[in-house]
Parts: sequence; structure tokens; C-alpha cells
Amino acid sequence: MQVQAYMFFEGRCEEAVHFYVKTLGAKVEVLMRYKDNPEPQQPGMCPPNSENKVMHGSISIGDTKLMVSDGRCSGKPKFDGFALSLDAANEADARKMFAALGDGGQVRLPLGKTFFSPCFGMLADRFGVTWMVIVLPRENA
Repeated sequence: MQVQAYMFFEGRCEEAVHFYVKTLGAKVEVLMRYKDNPEPQQPGMCPPNSENKVMHGSISIGDTKLMVSDGRCSGKPKFDGFALSLDAANEADARKMFAALGDGGQVRLPLGKTFFSPCFGMLADRFGVTWMVIVLPRENA
């Protein structure tokens, strides 16, 4: 069994995907648009002129697959109640990922040494997704 995150960007999915490709080296596996759906659009699903928005997508970041969508294209993405965690190979790698994800975002906890990691920090990216970047201690890596 596998559990995967499915993220709804409410109209900013393609922008988010390009951002993750640039900042994390994500690989785009699938991007299906609403116009590609052979079945009629259900009323109220998306506003008019949303045919080029992403109905369903899949990206890979390292060994992790994330599902993505524009959802109902409300223009108001809201990510609460969860965070995505990235294991960095070392402090330099952590700083690079943290800086890239933080561009246009908001640092919630600056990168620094903690009792559980030589380097850990938290931020929300420009889409409101919370990320934790951690360098695992050598004995746990």
C-alpha cells in the first residue's frame, strides 16, 4: 500500500509545477488539462475559460510522487494542516533548497542546528505549501 499527497493549487498548478521543477528538480510525469477530458464538464466544477487549467497531474521529487491539480480554480489555494519534508544530503544542500523554496515565500523557522538535526528549518513557499528541510544526523541517515 502507498499513500500519496494530492495538492490542489486552485488555478496556479502549472506555475507551481514549474517552480518545483526549477527549485527541486521535480520531473513532470503527467499534466492533463480540463479540455482533455472526453466527458462533459460537470456544472460548477470550474469557472468558464478554465479549459487549459490542470485537471490532474503527477510530479516526482526524488523517489516521491505528488499528485497535483488546479482543483476548482477558485484562485485561493490554502494549505493548512500538513507539511512536506525534504531530506537534504548536507547543510549546503539544505541551504540551497531552503533558499530556492523560500523565494517569494515566508520563513517560519530559519535553518539552524537543533537537538535532532545539524540543520533544520521550515517555510511556506509562494503557494502557501509548508516545507520542512532537514539534514538527518549521520546515525539516522
